[in-house]
Amino acid sequence: MNTRLPEHIRARIDSVLDSVDAELRGRYPGAGDRVQPVHTAYVPADRATAATPAEWGATALELLHRHADFLVGLDVTGSLPAVRRRLTQRPIQDMRIDFEDGYGFRTDEEEDTAAKAAGEALAAWAEKPGAPVSFGVRTKGLAANERRRALRTLELVLDGAGGALPGFVFTVPKIRAAEQVSAIVDLCTGLEHGHGLPERSLRFELQIESPQAIIAPDGTAPIVAMIQRADGRCSALHFGTYDYTAACGIAATDQALDHPAADYAKSVMQVAAAQTGVWVCDGSTQIVPDVDPEGAMANHHRLVDRALRRGYYQGWDMHPGHLITRWLATYDFFRSASEVAVPRLVAYLDRRAGGVMDEPATAEALASTVLRGLRAEAFTEAEVLATAPGLTSEVLLDLVARRVRAT
Repeated sequence: MNTRLPEHIRARIDSVLDSVDAELRGRYPGAGDRVQPVHTAYVPADRATAATPAEWGATALELLHRHADFLVGLDVTGSLPAVRRRLTQRPIQDMRIDFEDGYGFRTDEEEDTAAKAAGEALAAWAEKPGAPVSFGVRTKGLAANERRRALRTLELVLDGAGGALPGFVFTVPKIRAAEQVSAIVDLCTGLEHGHGLPERSLRFELQIESPQAIIAPDGTAPIVAMIQRADGRCSALHFGTYDYTAACGIAATDQALDHPAADYAKSVMQVAAAQTGVWVCDGSTQIVPDVDPEGAMANHHRLVDRALRRGYYQGWDMHPGHLITRWLATYDFFRSASEVAVPRLVAYLDRRAGGVMDEPATAEALASTVLRGLRAEAFTEAEVLATAPGLTSEVLLDLVARRVRAT
């Protein structure tokens, strides 16, 4: 291309901007091919067995049948039959055996036994049809008073599981400083070497539940540095609702996923993780369907729908009953969204205005929404193709990557 710029000026511009491009590609590689689960179910280590996922599914089905009339009122797209099938076939996508707050402090002998048993349960899940696709443990934190216990538990879990199973990840709670992430990376490499595991087979999640993880003493956002220090091993950032809001001084009666303090923290997490390939996972609600099942299910359904609309596509589930409203809200959200997204994608590809002139960035978002719905099994590719011939998964992936232009 012709230009009147002197050659040495153009070379200097290329040198500077090529370096910037390379750095941006390294730090912001995009979402990648990993499929984000819609939820993570937590079960205390003293209650986890090989049968736990199936037991959660059975309990959820019983609750669904008992409150079917009420749930029909929450179902805006006729998704309840699909939810019932999901609870029968694979009720939990992602699960953690909890050795932290849900388990508490036990004797070393008791936690040693529980850690080995947890590893054996994970190994059983890896082989069972209908078990979680991904799974792992939440250890205790890295503070001096519990660090050694956390490291020993993780080692014993790996021993019980027979190594790092496909889909295994461990969650580190109460992260407060970027330097802690460097130590976790060292832990991974040390365990891989010491246990004879494949290189880079261990991945972790960071649980963000301290104000210091959102704003550092110097006013910066530590999560950016945390992701950079993770050496590509960090899968996700998980929000801890109650530790975070308590640390912010929120009264116990007002601690909730939708408190403005929680919203601010999650917004920072979302921006820091954007385009890095690190997922953001919403926290939990302590309101479970025991005393007031229908009130609890309505509240959880509302919170899940609210999170989805804010771009938080994964969240914690703490009770089997949460599975019902998790899947119902998720299916309803993606089915409703696809009814809007699919015609707009067809119009974009054909360059028909239809009242909305979408840009490539909007087409990317529309395609990403449909693709998430497919991966969550809210609908099938055949259903999409029935209304939009040619809008295959491959085309959706190309639109997300901006490899497809409108004609």
